[in-house]
Amino acid sequence: MDIKQLNHLIAICETGSFTRAAKRLSLAQPALSQSIKKLEQELGVTLIGRSQGMNDKGIKLTAEGQVLLEHARRIVNQLGQAKAQIQAMADLRQGEVRVAVPGMLGSFYLPSRLMAFRHRYGGLKLSLFEGGTRDALRMLEQEEVDIAIITAKDLTPALDSCLLLTEEMMVAMSHEHPLSDKSSITIEEFFDHELVIFKPGYFHREWLLSQARELGIAPTIAFETNLINLIKQVVSQGFAITSVLDMVISAKDEIEKRPFYPRVFLDLHIAWKKKRPLGQADKAFVEFLLANK
Repeated sequence: MDIKQLNHLIAICETGSFTRAAKRLSLAQPALSQSIKKLEQELGVTLIGRSQGMNDKGIKLTAEGQVLLEHARRIVNQLGQAKAQIQAMADLRQGEVRVAVPGMLGSFYLPSRLMAFRHRYGGLKLSLFEGGTRDALRMLEQEEVDIAIITAKDLTPALDSCLLLTEEMMVAMSHEHPLSDKSSITIEEFFDHELVIFKPGYFHREWLLSQARELGIAPTIAFETNLINLIKQVVSQGFAITSVLDMVISAKDEIEKRPFYPRVFLDLHIAWKKKRPLGQADKAFVEFLLANK
């Protein structure tokens, strides 16, 4: 049984005639009759009762033919819907982009680009999942998202990726903080002060704690939060210092920022699973971000 045979059955029933059905389908009538005969032989039943041989008079579906007709109409309709949806996705008129991003990028880098992408591709749905690097990698592995923005150090042989941007890690402090007088800050000087950092699962936290372990330092963590605005408030009021990407601190924040010495840069990649090639919507999103860094 194939879709052509089902279309043949539908056409015969809708026109009430082998002759008219053959004309609609642009087939010779013997070919149409043979198609239905093969279908009946495959199923082992009679589908169309022909009281007067193979002419057009007396065509009537058997009980089995009526059941198959109902299924055939549903199948053909669903196939048509599937073709239309796939074509819409191919034309970027329909589809969904599911992407996991670090909190800082989700709040400060992506918003304007997401709006611009949505303006260009109004039919596409954007599903953004904001969280730590560990969450992003887990969601990518479990295929809860199709794309994740992760650090270069988190890339594995199972992933394909493109470099999105390189951003400097900065030390953020209040205007009155003693470190604000320095042009750059060593990691040892950083750890001399109380810190506000992200909770477990974030690359920034993991990097900072790994640096502390290498130096044999036990950092003083005064606050733990994933809320960037809260981190900024804690820092601006002088309760603690932190390290964030350069993009996070702007002039309106009334927060000082200084580079580390030696300077520290973070490569951020757009990544996806090799065994799950990107769909058209995902490709369009990756290409858009790379073109609008």
